[in-house]
Amino acid sequence: MPDGIRVGLELRDVRIALDGRELVAVDLTIAPGEVVTLMGPSGSGKSSLLGHICGTLPDAFDVSGQVVLDGASLDRLPPQDRHVGILFQDDLLFPHLSVGGNLAFALPASIKGRANRRERVEKALKSADMGGFADRDPATLSGGQRARVALMRVLLSEPCALLLDEPFSKLDSGLRDQIRTFVFDLARKNGLPTLMVTHDPEDGEAAGGRVIKLG
Repeated sequence: MPDGIRVGLELRDVRIALDGRELVAVDLTIAPGEVVTLMGPSGSGKSSLLGHICGTLPDAFDVSGQVVLDGASLDRLPPQDRHVGILFQDDLLFPHLSVGGNLAFALPASIKGRANRRERVEKALKSADMGGFADRDPATLSGGQRARVALMRVLLSEPCALLLDEPFSKLDSGLRDQIRTFVFDLARKNGLPTLMVTHDPEDGEAAGGRVIKLG
């Protein structure tokens, strides 16, 4: 990804179809730090669109259009070279690794040295109000703590864009507001163009940005 100029995430007339049936058609530019919400019922193509942006959509789908991030096309790049982070409704923490181990797993290989990597992890935990949690077992964390660790793991991979796939749907209502604020604030602070797919109108209201309805 080119350094310096941040243009955002562009979906240039992206169309996804399966077995001849068009699932989604989107033409959209998301600016750095902007959160755009994509709403629609199950089967409307929301998750398929995220998979296409990440480079994980199965070959069975027919796709046209372009995905462009900060001026560079992503369409022919493997997932690991796209610099796109994604947060799912399940936190997907590795049970065999400590909290710190989960975070260190996401650090780019360019960050060398055990002490340097540990410092990055500790800094991330402090920013999530979880200082001192590096050696904890993920199984001992609350739902909110797990959600925060999952987000910090995504951010430590240094993405240039953030995708949110129903990330709050499994949280109870009180916790949902807290984690929404945490995620959206960090997305804006880091200048990440963010695309969230959800079926919950309250997610879109909390994001405070554009809401696009599918299906």
